[in-house]
Amino acid sequence: MTIQPAALLAVAIEEARAGLAEGGVPIGAALFDAEGTLLGRGHNRRVQDGDPSLHAETAAFRNAGRRPIYRDTIMVTTLSPCWYCSGLVRQFGIGHVVIGEAKTFSGGHDWLAEHGVTVTLLDDPECIGLMTDFIRARPELWAEDIGVEVSEIEAT
Repeated sequence: MTIQPAALLAVAIEEARAGLAEGGVPIGAALFDAEGTLLGRGHNRRVQDGDPSLHAETAAFRNAGRRPIYRDTIMVTTLSPCWYCSGLVRQFGIGHVVIGEAKTFSGGHDWLAEHGVTVTLLDDPECIGLMTDFIRARPELWAEDIGVEVSEIEAT
């Protein structure tokens, strides 16, 4: 079976849209096994739950439950993973990360690739549009999410 990254990304996009509808940051993620079976999905819930550690990748990882190893899993995320989420990928040895876009935010995906993680960057227009619109509408919330001052956010 050949796994199509865009088909996997569709699940993460659904999650991102759910997060936006709840008043949160529109980032979604999903964890799949090597055959493309969905293990867990989630979205950024920092605002909704008042939990600064509840990023999309973290939510998907938690929702997937325990596994003895993660080398054969694929983390799919609508946005380049931040350092926190990149650390999760490295800590648990997730072997492949599919990223919807890295134009609005370039996290740790180059670092992941340098350390043996397969990285697929899709530059998906829907993901870019979700984040561009969100950053424009809620720059203060986006600044909080990535740990910077609003003045540090470049115009997109």
